[in-house]
Amino acid sequence: MDVNPDDLPDGLVVADAGGAVVCFNAAAARLTGREPGEALGSPLPAVLPLEDLDGRRWWQLTDPYGGLAISNGHPERNLLLPGGHEVLVSARYVRARARGPVRRVVVTLRGTEARRRTERSHAELIATVAHELRSPLTSVKGFTATLLAKWERFTDDQKRLMLQTVDADAGRVTRLIAELLDISRIDSGRLEVRRQRLDIARAVRRHVGAHLAAGEPDSRFAVDIAADLPDLWADPDKIDQVLGNLLENAVRHGEGTVTIEVRSASSPRDPGTPGTPGGAGEPGGAGGPGGPGEKATTVTVSDEGPGIPEESMSRVFTRFWRGSRRGGTGLGLYIVKGIVEAHGGVITVERAPVGGARFRFTLPVGAPAFLA
Repeated sequence: MDVNPDDLPDGLVVADAGGAVVCFNAAAARLTGREPGEALGSPLPAVLPLEDLDGRRWWQLTDPYGGLAISNGHPERNLLLPGGHEVLVSARYVRARARGPVRRVVVTLRGTEARRRTERSHAELIATVAHELRSPLTSVKGFTATLLAKWERFTDDQKRLMLQTVDADAGRVTRLIAELLDISRIDSGRLEVRRQRLDIARAVRRHVGAHLAAGEPDSRFAVDIAADLPDLWADPDKIDQVLGNLLENAVRHGEGTVTIEVRSASSPRDPGTPGTPGGAGEPGGAGGPGGPGEKATTVTVSDEGPGIPEESMSRVFTRFWRGSRRGGTGLGLYIVKGIVEAHGGVITVERAPVGGARFRFTLPVGAPAFLA
């Protein structure tokens, strides 16, 4: 199969045995601002007048044609084009035989924007987590040091209160570390899903019961669970994370009644609208990309608060999104999306009919093959 160099996403520059450029693709033209017709036939150092970050001329330093006979190129590194434009450059020296003369120099070019975005994201993640860890660790250190130094001076009630605070802050640190591990697995595509038969209705009621036990009034929640739910196979711990995050957000940032609806759906890629043909209320409707009749379960969590501004809807599931109210790491919904997608499902957010935010995630039933 023939490959057109202009189809490559990265810049490609090839020079022959005499150092003249014989290939200069469209991506290289875009990165360097030089026309291919002008580059072809010109000397490689003239077409790519690269300098290192110290201002030294790169081709004089490396000397691919007259340098060490054992050199086969150089790995990717940051170099500068005229005007200070930074590019990522790697090169390979092609020889007809070991230690023989260089027959071709193949150079690839990439822009630095994607790497810089990744580096900024990693730096922001480290700064956010470091900030969030500082407060509970300071508390744990302070209370334990005080108890060790002055144990006899405190009453049993005072000791219990301090230890309860230490326990709560240690739990917060544990959750932050778990979030970091989840993000690492999501970013690398290694988030494992251990599917088991999951009673989603029971899981929803358990989360609501936890909020009621914590002091929320019974009137704060409305639970509507359909009776015709298919058997769902999913990772119980990870779905607990999803339910816990969505309910906590609705309670903490929303207002009025928090409504949780659980319905069967025709396809994980086409959750539809409850009560409409083929939607979440019609398990026999036409399927989406998963095929007609594919079964899925849809969970909707909505509140009656101020909702999410329209301009922010596209950023809700990105890292560090916190909305108008600060607090937390802003990583929860990013992890929720990663968990749902690891199950082969989808999650969406929109404005609820009565105001507030409405989150809906849909999971394929995922029954093992022997039950199909």
